[in-house]
Amino acid sequence: MPYEHLPFSREASLAERHRRQDRRPRFRPDDPRAFGRQLGEKLSAAKIRAESEDIGGFDGRLLLKIQLREGEQLPDLNAIPGIDLVSQEDKTLALAFADQQGLREFEQRLSSLARDGRATRAQLLYALEDFDHWTPEDRTGPALAQFGLPQTENVVVDIELWPQERHDRREALFTTFQVFLKEAGVEILDTVRQPSLAMFRVCCEREFMESRLLHHRDVRTVDLPPRAGISICLLTTDINDLPEPQLPADDAAKIAVLDSGITSAHPLLDAAVGDAQGFVEPHRHAGDQEPWHGTFVAGLALYGDVKKQLESGRFTPQLNLLSGKVFEDDGKDQTRFVENAVDEAVRYFHEEYGCKVFNLSYGDCNKVYDGRHLRGLAYTLDRLSRKLGILFVVPTGNLMESDLPDQPCEGYPHYLLEEEARLLDPATALNALTVGGIANHTASRESQRNPHGIEDRPIAAEGQPFPATRTGPSINGVIKPDLVEHAGNMAVMRAGGRLRSQGLGLLSLNGGFAGGYPFSEDIGTSYAAPQAAHKAARILSEMPEASSDLLRALMGAHARWPQAANNLLNSGGNANGKKKVLRLCGYGQTDQQALFRSLDNTVSLYAEDSIANDRCQFYELPLPDSFWSRGRRTREISVALAYTPEVRTTRLEYRMSRLWFTLVTASSLDEVEQAFQRNREEGIKERSTNRWVTNDDRKKGTLQVSRWQFRAPLRNNDKVFVVVTRQDAIWSTVNEQAEPYALTVVLDDRENSEAQLYSQVQTQLQARAQARARARV
Repeated sequence: MPYEHLPFSREASLAERHRRQDRRPRFRPDDPRAFGRQLGEKLSAAKIRAESEDIGGFDGRLLLKIQLREGEQLPDLNAIPGIDLVSQEDKTLALAFADQQGLREFEQRLSSLARDGRATRAQLLYALEDFDHWTPEDRTGPALAQFGLPQTENVVVDIELWPQERHDRREALFTTFQVFLKEAGVEILDTVRQPSLAMFRVCCEREFMESRLLHHRDVRTVDLPPRAGISICLLTTDINDLPEPQLPADDAAKIAVLDSGITSAHPLLDAAVGDAQGFVEPHRHAGDQEPWHGTFVAGLALYGDVKKQLESGRFTPQLNLLSGKVFEDDGKDQTRFVENAVDEAVRYFHEEYGCKVFNLSYGDCNKVYDGRHLRGLAYTLDRLSRKLGILFVVPTGNLMESDLPDQPCEGYPHYLLEEEARLLDPATALNALTVGGIANHTASRESQRNPHGIEDRPIAAEGQPFPATRTGPSINGVIKPDLVEHAGNMAVMRAGGRLRSQGLGLLSLNGGFAGGYPFSEDIGTSYAAPQAAHKAARILSEMPEASSDLLRALMGAHARWPQAANNLLNSGGNANGKKKVLRLCGYGQTDQQALFRSLDNTVSLYAEDSIANDRCQFYELPLPDSFWSRGRRTREISVALAYTPEVRTTRLEYRMSRLWFTLVTASSLDEVEQAFQRNREEGIKERSTNRWVTNDDRKKGTLQVSRWQFRAPLRNNDKVFVVVTRQDAIWSTVNEQAEPYALTVVLDDRENSEAQLYSQVQTQLQARAQARARARV
């Protein structure tokens, strides 16, 4: 019998996290005088190059590229008067603006070091290794470097400017650069003006880009606009054989599909469409066009499993569908930033309908993640998620057929782990749910027609990674994708060795149904994402007040690795194999069995709270005696933490707030509190026995999940605790604010056929609430 999930509370005590001192040995040169002299010469040379080769700038400062010594943390460069840190591009590279005062101060300190062997804050200087300026090669974006410019006189490019923390400088930079473009006769197609992201899309002469844009001081990168590719095969089914769908319930949750629009008159969409709007200039029409990508995605977002609904003979929409057209699917519209269209669409559907779940099946083939900063659309999604309290669901992106090796069956799955197969923007977004693909069929159309022959050779087995899925991690090793869903499969033809996917794809709705084909088939992670979004929105039908953090936590806590993927990538059951599964599958596929409501033997507990910086909060899990009874059997405890931090594109750390959880066993709450307050080396460490994902692997992300198996009762009748800890980045500007989060714990006793776990846990929680109420009297 299904039941409502159970809220639970942390213990009243709040412990201050013990701050560890940084005990790493600090670099000191053997000869400080020689070090100061050499670094001073490098600064002088960099100054000359910047003054002679860089052009423009909204003020008179120089832009310096500062190379950090390997292993050194970014020093407080802003402590030098006249130096303004702009960005940390990677672990050893920082950019800073320097005015004349700052340059003189730098030079004086280096001169003192060269002359006397000592200087003011010499340790700051010891962290530095070299100086340079930001070169045209540095400004060349990855897609521009890989594909080059089209062989035309005029080119369309995206320009990103250096972010500025101060509002007045941000406005001055943007306005000055806008004037620079207009005076040069450059056509400005669109702009993005966000706190940590300033971009221009322009059409300009090729020579202007090469001689001016790539040398402009205020330009961070110049790159090509987005690029996408789609292919669709139509299926035949008579729509007249199906009964007309009923209207969704009045209180049904809403899901917004941000895509290429929808064919809202499709007989299986019409009843559920609440609103459809266009946000692409200049026409702003809401309708889909061939190849009908948006309608295909919308069918999966609305119904989840279209094939299952079709086989049942009845389509029952359980959600209200909203559609926002935010891009054209023909690859021709390059005049408006998709960031702006998404921003406008999200604000509209959130303000008008209170929509919390947004599916964006979009990936920019020109922006393969290079391991450095997150910006562009990923940053936009992270910022909107925080500001509006909403959930974006996005795909990892797909490899193109030309990206696959000549012998894909022999190269599978190894080619998926290569650098070229990394995530596309915006799949790297930390606060979004990123969804990868797994295969769901192995018999192609030809194999179905000739079941006794060897027609095609499928690349993947069912449950293994989709042959064109892309691979994490995101920034700083964050686990991405978060989840996986079905994305179809590909097969190598017996004759000729070409690839095909007919019969191996997903079934959904065809926007061109007027031609007689109401359904179509296709493959790709674009169609994995809406299946996950459907599940997240369905949770809202049961828990309409749930935050976006709670939606992510529940989706993660109920996720499991597909067995076939685990067998393929982690046959040895070791740490290296686990990392491969995490890179391709994240936390796995969300199991619906107990996702929406708890069962007698599977109970979901949840808490929504907030935590101050440098604090720990403690949760004692309400485990009844029956959970440990009846000897040896497998019991499971799954824990998921989700939060939505403020982010900055100027820092490699990216997150301002850092939260994580630890699961420990102890005799009492006092024992746990004391251990975490002291933070002793011999204190309580996380339970590692039969643990799924380690703390080091999961704590880098904003969705963190792990699972523990218990095959016997704990020794000494120990209790189980979850400890939530917060430690912000040193540059955080929100460390005085409490950070909201959601925590989900799933207790699973499925091997106990007589389990009454739900009622027993509920009784324990009620007893705790009564005891706390009495204590307050």
